[in-house]
Amino acid sequence: MIVVMKKQASLNQLKTVVKEIKSHGFQIHESHGQEKIILGCVGEVSVDKIQLIDHFSALSGVEAVRLISDPFKLTSREFHPENLVIGLNGIEIGGERITVIAGPCSVEEENESLKPAEIIKKAGAIGLRGGAFKPRTSPYSFQGLGKKGLELLSLARQQTGLLVVTEVMNVNQIAVVEKYADILQIGARNMSNFDLLKRIGKSSHPVLLKRGESATIDKVLLAAEYIIHQGNNQVILCERGVVGPTVTKYTRYVADISAIPVLKKKTYLPVFFDPSHSTGYRDLILPMSLAAIAAGADGLLIEVHPHPEKALSDAQQQITPKEFAELMKHLKKVARAIGRTI
Repeated sequence: MIVVMKKQASLNQLKTVVKEIKSHGFQIHESHGQEKIILGCVGEVSVDKIQLIDHFSALSGVEAVRLISDPFKLTSREFHPENLVIGLNGIEIGGERITVIAGPCSVEEENESLKPAEIIKKAGAIGLRGGAFKPRTSPYSFQGLGKKGLELLSLARQQTGLLVVTEVMNVNQIAVVEKYADILQIGARNMSNFDLLKRIGKSSHPVLLKRGESATIDKVLLAAEYIIHQGNNQVILCERGVVGPTVTKYTRYVADISAIPVLKKKTYLPVFFDPSHSTGYRDLILPMSLAAIAAGADGLLIEVHPHPEKALSDAQQQITPKEFAELMKHLKKVARAIGRTI
């Protein structure tokens, strides 16, 4: 349920309405837009909701009361009609500018980790991605450098000013990752790790939440709901491909480009696209990146490595810094065509 306050509602009226809603057992999440304040009422109550709608509608300062039919409430565009813009170090994510984050799949030795940073910054990227803790299918595969990897990412940030994005795999890693990263990533494998989602919802850091490989759009929005319900609404959604009948040796996953406009319609959260993981092959990154931007994506997450053939993880889906710089030139043309910048 949402309660929409009148544009001219006073602070005292707002306080009175909030107090009355809470008295009926609801938790309240406030959304302050340019025009109005919307109160998201979350909770199960025994009283008939139709009676509550009539009761809340009669309160002074209230313009309208509506039920949200979707299972996700705080993530819904009905609750927050305006697009969310996340500000970080003077950079806006989710605004008119399309933002690109790039870097190696895994943080490796110092030279391999830092080499791409200067080039991707010059080409127009705003952030550096890289895994310090790596969830791998095989226990024998490279698992990441851990804290040393975080330190290398932090060093690259000091040298370039790029934002750092890296994955958190479990609750115990959150505190240390927060010290070194600007944005905490929840990977596809952990999209349904509800303890992790609830704990990261208490963080002051923005969260990049990847859609699970078998997750419906509703499920990824409900995963975001877990985070927002704990108080952190700085969530970036990331489409990274799903399992489907068309997956063959030619693609790693089905790149669900249609999910981008659907998510933009359903939620106010910024939506990113990961062309590296969704396709699995470097020669598909350019066309799928162009398609994602045209479809309305607010940003891209692209894997870049100075020597992809020598990468310790996902070698086949990483491009070189030079290829990334060329890709950015093409992206800028598409951005201009749809009235945005990059």
